[in-house]
Amino acid sequence: MSSDLQALRQYVMGPSSQAQAESTIRLMVSHSNLKASFNEIRLDLHMTIDSVKSKLSFHCGTPPSAMVLELKNEQGRLLCTMSDDSKKLGFFSPQDGYIIHIIDTDPQSMSANGWLEDVSKVEKYNISEEDYNKRDNTYRKFKEEKLRVDPNWSLAKEIATRKGQPEPAVTKKVHDPEYLVEEAADVSEGCRCEVEGGKRGVVRYVGKVEGLPVGWWVGVEYDEPVGKNDGTYKGKKVFECRGDRYGGFVRPNLVKTGDEYRPFDEDFEFSDGDEI
Repeated sequence: MSSDLQALRQYVMGPSSQAQAESTIRLMVSHSNLKASFNEIRLDLHMTIDSVKSKLSFHCGTPPSAMVLELKNEQGRLLCTMSDDSKKLGFFSPQDGYIIHIIDTDPQSMSANGWLEDVSKVEKYNISEEDYNKRDNTYRKFKEEKLRVDPNWSLAKEIATRKGQPEPAVTKKVHDPEYLVEEAADVSEGCRCEVEGGKRGVVRYVGKVEGLPVGWWVGVEYDEPVGKNDGTYKGKKVFECRGDRYGGFVRPNLVKTGDEYRPFDEDFEFSDGDEI
């Protein structure tokens, strides 16, 4: 069995990073026509440069005949040009983390001018509304039929039904500017509290918040970083708290207050609930 075949077999068998063969080397790859670097690639020191080029061609599309390979160190400094295809990779003394830079000499290369990275260069398929409406089994017709049978149908409801799960609760849009005002009256700033779902903290704000849905809100500073913000909403500071993810805004009907809601000593997993 040739050394190239042995090297290829060893690569396909995939030695792990924990059990890497002595002759296996882990290198990064860059390309003259591509902005992004490749992920780490494993090569065998016994592979010839010609075999290395053949392997790299599957990753970048550049044919071996159009490749010039440069070896660079981890800082990107050029060490040598691996120009002799008959030489073994190990001849050039690469180390883990070094970079193989591919220079594509083909002026007609598929990778030139961003064709492999710039999706704006790819012509998109478009279909007219008229042609789309002529098609059967489209999502639009499926949705129209479902709504004809059930005016309250939704995709979330359909998925839940197919999974045998309870139908998702329908969130009604709030129009009353005094929504939950009575519940908010029972919540005072500075009180210890527990938010539905088990998160505990201190009430830092009770009132309306510009930008949030209408009605009353409670600003909570949590004991742990389980919140959504730092007491700021859309750039406006509503209340002070110890830092990011320690703050959150929640509806007052989801807040219980009392001295018994002391900080937890252990971690819990919480659900988001009706929280922003």
